[in-house]
Amino acid sequence: MKRSNRVELSTATWRKSTYSNGDGADCIEVMDDLPGIVPVRDSKDPHGPALVFPAAGWSAFVGAVKGSRLPSA
Repeated sequence: MKRSNRVELSTATWRKSTYSNGDGADCIEVMDDLPGIVPVRDSKDPHGPALVFPAAGWSAFVGAVKGSRLPSA
């Protein structure tokens, strides 16, 4: 795993999926206006840690989810 410098997210504008059911369970929020990276966090823990993904990797993941191309567990 590669570690990088910290990303300042204290003033971030986070976005939750429109598919979120609103009860706060099992939801994530993303910030998609930073060049080259996409921070992701648990919506139930807004002051907790965020995972930061390369934008291309996040885009590939979202495309795989939307296209039902993820392997079954």
